[in-house]
Amino acid sequence: MTEKLTLGKNERLKSRKLIEQLFSVGNKFGVAPLRIFYLYKEEKKMMLQFGVGVSSRNFKKSVDRNRIKRMMREAYRLQKPTLQNQLKEKCSELNLFVIYTGKEVPAYTEVHSKMKKVLDKLYSIINPSV
Repeated sequence: MTEKLTLGKNERLKSRKLIEQLFSVGNKFGVAPLRIFYLYKEEKKMMLQFGVGVSSRNFKKSVDRNRIKRMMREAYRLQKPTLQNQLKEKCSELNLFVIYTGKEVPAYTEVHSKMKKVLDKLYSIINPSV
């Protein structure tokens, strides 16, 4: 049976409190043109939440900001099962927020490849033995 590749309501990072905690306490790294903030906790339940952001300083038109956010969510949605499987094995919680810091609207292929690099790097941080 194939797994559904969805990004449901419970998987979206929307809590202001959690987002503030993510930026103040969480760790960060960059894979140009993306900046990644994450908070990893070993918990009893498996939980993976994801959020995206694009600066209105770099993109004045909301159409461009929304397009970039849609592309980032789509690239994440298609590639998240590997990360989910790792979290299931370790039974842990991960909050992830990705900010696009580039100056131009990217092609989807670029966003997809950068998101793959982000998830690979995140996987190596969570699983240092690999």
